[in-house]
Amino acid sequence: MKTWITETFKTKYPIIMAPMFLVSNIEMLKAAAQAGITGCAPALNWRAPEEFEVAMKDLKENCDGAFGINLIVNKSNIHLERQLEICQKYNPDYVITSLGSPEKTIKMLKPHGVKVICDVVDTEYAKKVEKLGADAVIAVNSGAGGHAGPIPASLLVPMLLKECSIPVISAGGVGTGAGLLSTLALGSEGVSVGSPFIACHESGVSEEYKDAIVKYGADDIVMTSKLSGTPCTVINTPYVQKIGTEQNFVEGFLNQNKKLKKYAKMLTYYKGTKLLEKAAFSATYKTIWCAGPSIEFVTKRESVKEIVDTLISQYEEALKSLNERHL
Repeated sequence: MKTWITETFKTKYPIIMAPMFLVSNIEMLKAAAQAGITGCAPALNWRAPEEFEVAMKDLKENCDGAFGINLIVNKSNIHLERQLEICQKYNPDYVITSLGSPEKTIKMLKPHGVKVICDVVDTEYAKKVEKLGADAVIAVNSGAGGHAGPIPASLLVPMLLKECSIPVISAGGVGTGAGLLSTLALGSEGVSVGSPFIACHESGVSEEYKDAIVKYGADDIVMTSKLSGTPCTVINTPYVQKIGTEQNFVEGFLNQNKKLKKYAKMLTYYKGTKLLEKAAFSATYKTIWCAGPSIEFVTKRESVKEIVDTLISQYEEALKSLNERHL
């Protein structure tokens, strides 16, 4: 299974444990390296830059493999400048940029040997980041958890390969080894997998959140615009059903107003973040849990290594079955 991911980051398998807001932590990234993959965590999971720097130092000293950091590179991230400085100081193996232009990230970090990989949902943006010097793109498809794209992997990956010359990694919808095989067959250099790891033993989210990942399935995932102003996938809990998934008239009006929409989005993002934070780490009736449809294949709580081992075992079985059918 030699791909750009395995060759660049010296991993055994072409899998990135996707950066998940409020979920990814130091223990998960260390466990990912031990399991033969690489893990990435959002810098914003550490609420203050000082906490982020402590985590980076720990990872550099104690993670036995490659790890990455996810940076929100638009104006909503008030800590971006300091986060970039910390990444420049400690040099993670790669940075994944989301929701904005990666230009400054590329200029600051590439000279230090940090690979810069950019989330994209279409070919237009992918071509822009390639021109800026991105090392690879992550094709955020319609099966992704969190801020999903509009195009399925079966179309998005070939579209990007046709228009770009840098590596393409697929994000979304992979929860089985057969899914991994099919995504690699499209020409992807690997996959970014998030939701199947939310309920892992190393995760620090609440017992209720983990139970929900095991209990609910693909049919229970809905898209909401009430958390960040941008469509985001969540589990359709009774509370989500109560508040609805569409912005109300006032919220919608503010987000369409040219003068006010920047501030309205910031307020929506702040309120949504606080709701997610409370639900992730404590029992509350206001349960909004972020997840993607690949939770369909989560049937029990396991360690990161057990999840990876299962994926690879299923991959080998799927590959063997495919070869037998074509002999």
